[in-house]
Amino acid sequence: MATELTHRQTALLATERTCPRCGAFRRGAAEYCVECGLRLPELRGTIPSLRRRWVRRIGWYPGDWIWAPLLALVLAAAGTAAAIVVTHHRARGQSTLVATGATPAAATGAASTRNGHLTWPAGRTGWTVILVSYPSPKGRKTALATAVRAARAKLTQVGTLASGSYPSLNPGYNVVFSGIFATAAGAEAALGRARQAGFGGAHTARVAA
Repeated sequence: MATELTHRQTALLATERTCPRCGAFRRGAAEYCVECGLRLPELRGTIPSLRRRWVRRIGWYPGDWIWAPLLALVLAAAGTAAAIVVTHHRARGQSTLVATGATPAAATGAASTRNGHLTWPAGRTGWTVILVSYPSPKGRKTALATAVRAARAKLTQVGTLASGSYPSLNPGYNVVFSGIFATAAGAEAALGRARQAGFGGAHTARVAA
């Protein structure tokens, strides 16, 4: 143990008291080597403190250049960790959409551009939030205008449908809906947002193909 301690003390003295290029002895706190003119490592500050800790722990020192790549490595590791966390949260968000029965298309750019002009998917049975119903046949134009207004209010998957085409709905209406859900719970979860957007009479309903 004593031999190892002596070795590390010697290594520290060699690191700070000799020129790293030519090995000439350093005189006091001289900034430059009197033999080769090399600028000598500083003896005060953060880097010298780290240098001494390195030598005392490991017993040798590669040079002050080591700190730049080490810092870059730490930053790269931090960036990788942050990317993993972001990816994890995005994956959890997608899992939440599936768990609540929301159609994945609700999160896509294509669905956003069609929002307010959607039609109920052919052959699809599911649940939705009915925002407003207008008597047919004159109510279609008003229903389309209301759907656009609902989309501007940030409601998702907004569209219109003719109630007579679906046996689970009362016939004779042009219906403005928001959301296509696999379960009643998914539709219920979206109901509050629809009412907050100004559709106080909104309610959930099953749309059977």
